Amino acid sequence: MINPLLTYFKTGPVSSLLTDSVSLRRFYERKRWSIFLSLIVGYAFFYTCRLGLSVTKKPLLDAGVMTASEMGIVGSVLLYVYAVGKFVNGMLADHANIRRFMSWALLLSAIVNIAFGYTNLFISFVVLWGLNGWFQSIGSAPSVVSICQWFSNRERGTRYGIWAGAHNLGEGLTFVGVAWLVGHFGWRAGFVGPGLICTVVALVLFQTLGDRPQTYGLPHVADYKNDHSAGPPPTESTAVLQKLVFRNPWVWILALSCAMMYVARYAINNWAILFLQETKHYSLTEAGFVMGTYPVTGFIGAAASGWMSDKFFGSRRNLPTLIYGLLQTGGMILLFLVPPGHRWLDVAAMGLFGFGVGGLIVFLAGLIAVDILPKAVAGTVKGLIGLFAYVGAGTQDWISGFLIDSHKTILAGRTTYDFAPAFHFWIGASLLSVVLASCAWNVRPRE
Repeated sequence: MINPLLTYFKTGPVSSLLTDSVSLRRFYERKRWSIFLSLIVGYAFFYTCRLGLSVTKKPLLDAGVMTASEMGIVGSVLLYVYAVGKFVNGMLADHANIRRFMSWALLLSAIVNIAFGYTNLFISFVVLWGLNGWFQSIGSAPSVVSICQWFSNRERGTRYGIWAGAHNLGEGLTFVGVAWLVGHFGWRAGFVGPGLICTVVALVLFQTLGDRPQTYGLPHVADYKNDHSAGPPPTESTAVLQKLVFRNPWVWILALSCAMMYVARYAINNWAILFLQETKHYSLTEAGFVMGTYPVTGFIGAAASGWMSDKFFGSRRNLPTLIYGLLQTGGMILLFLVPPGHRWLDVAAMGLFGFGVGGLIVFLAGLIAVDILPKAVAGTVKGLIGLFAYVGAGTQDWISGFLIDSHKTILAGRTTYDFAPAFHFWIGASLLSVVLASCAWNVRPRE
């Protein structure tokens, strides 16, 4: 059972090199565009099947389906499973046929979301959201592996930055589109709707993604683009190269920094809509509108980050990382301090935070580490950093749920939540991320 499954998802054998240079170039460019666009669209829709719980928190609270602490536990289960899955599936992605691996993951995540929308039991929520975490963990690392397979060293920063912005598209679709579904059809629609849509998207990805170039009779991308700025392709086996990841101290420092950044990122992802409703008295639709700024500016920040660091900083990521880190922290502080009734200041704060997070996801969650290690183990790099990132995010979720739940007051039958302790925790984590990232100031791309 296991062996046929592994064989099915394993990358295909090397095919004979195409001899017609015109046909080779036309085919190569067509595949590059198809795969790149598919990675952007596909990864965006992964997020719509991950963030439904963030949008439905208040309806679930009001309906008595779950408490804030229970929602924190359910959210943590997804993120902890996601963390382990990022590590395991990141290593597998270095050996995988990305077309099959990523398409099936999205399809199974969609099915889990549909099932989640038809249950009422807390234990069912926990189990299903844990399964969803595993399938969701197959979205990021395979995408990075595919980018490294199809785009050369001098192209990678720009392509990586644009792809990383895909999660902002997914967050925008969730915060605005899913909020609309929930507002009109109830909390169950926040899971069933994305599940149905992502089923269709997964079937499309199966047709438009691809395996590595050599399986189609195409040369290594470094040879195709005559770009050997990272040195010649390594001759060691993938297993040997994967060990280098664990021996590199910069990877561990970046992983810790990324973990703290993800505390802040997922605090806003998972709790900001509830904060806006409870503390600033927005409706769900209004809160979704304010949150919608975050992914838009996040996409701009992500897309600009790789290009900016390639163009103006010689592919050095240190100063841009510091700038983005300060913007993220500043946006969160502003969101916390702005009093109710100032929608456009809230929008500005959310936009500032989103822009900062967008760039940090590019730099801390993979690009810096991918730069300094062989590209053949990009999946392992992403997996290890992802493990730390989502352990941080998962720990944040249950701690945040506890802090919010334990600082509530009930007066005349109305429950009021104090978010101040949670915000102090989130802001502190963001600042610590900046300090840790600065420790890797002098790290340089591998030549």
